[in-house]
Amino acid sequence: MVQIPKQQPAQQPSAPKAPAKQSARGAVPTSADVARLAGVSRATVSYVLNNTSAVRISEPTRRRVHEAAKELGYVPHAAARSLRAGHTRIVLMPTPEVPAGPLYSGFLNELQWALSRLDYTVVQYGSVGVGGDDAARAWAELRPVAVLAPVGMGPDGIAVLKRSGAKAVITLGPAPVEDAHALLMDHREVGRVAAEHLLARGHRRIGVVMPREEGLDAFAEPRLAGVRATGADAVPLPLAYEEEDAAQVASRISELGLGAVFAYNDEYAMLLMRAVQDAGCAVPGDVAVIGADDLMLGRLLRPRLSTVRIDLPSGRELAELVDRLVRDPAAEPEVRDVMGATLVRREST
Repeated sequence: MVQIPKQQPAQQPSAPKAPAKQSARGAVPTSADVARLAGVSRATVSYVLNNTSAVRISEPTRRRVHEAAKELGYVPHAAARSLRAGHTRIVLMPTPEVPAGPLYSGFLNELQWALSRLDYTVVQYGSVGVGGDDAARAWAELRPVAVLAPVGMGPDGIAVLKRSGAKAVITLGPAPVEDAHALLMDHREVGRVAAEHLLARGHRRIGVVMPREEGLDAFAEPRLAGVRATGADAVPLPLAYEEEDAAQVASRISELGLGAVFAYNDEYAMLLMRAVQDAGCAVPGDVAVIGADDLMLGRLLRPRLSTVRIDLPSGRELAELVDRLVRDPAAEPEVRDVMGATLVRREST
């Protein structure tokens, strides 16, 4: 009996396997993986992901690299990049010691956006109970590429930051500091503009609100000095940002012989103006009130609030300055007067 061998089933060609996606528990993707998937060299991956402007990379190639990095879940290692470059891409700013108002918040948001477009990261940093040169030593640990230094930091702190790798140290304050670039912000100008307006309206004796809140004296004292520099008879009015305290100050305005008040800023001006009106006084008939910052809320009051608009550089301008100084760390220190003050007269004066 002849046995007929059983025929083996024909093997079907196997379907091509889809590339396995990177497992969250698998090996960490590298720049070499991105290069293979994008069909470029590792150097090109580095140029694209580090946003290197010295090498021209076509837009389609940039897209392929970014898409490959996204597909693989690849993120450049900041510490390794910093080690190779000798610095981070961090721009360090001091954390405000008091709650930031709308003016500063808007400026900071614009600055962060502009610096991010230039491949920098803004970090606000503060050390509780530590300031000036001592703060510089704490900040230097982060190896920032640039620092916007606060008032109170001296040459020793500047030197510490530079030794840690900071290519640009820019001070913010009323006077320059040795070996640092300086953006001069003299708040005496705010008080001067407010006082000159009130003097022109016939008010020689002017109340000047001095906030009781900790940290604001760094701005309030220069503004008071600016009022006094005009020759006006300035009367300091300590005021906490509370309705009860505002009512007490309002009750004393008449006995102090004050026909006008410069209320430090718009928020304190609105607080005091409401208290003055609640006490039965007319604004500006009995008491003229002027603030500073030119906030929208001041325009919604009745009467509308006169104010001093503070003119600061745009976030974009400051970001471009930081980038230029980082690229040219040997540049001679620059000193710029960047804060202006402009009267905005409305109905409250």
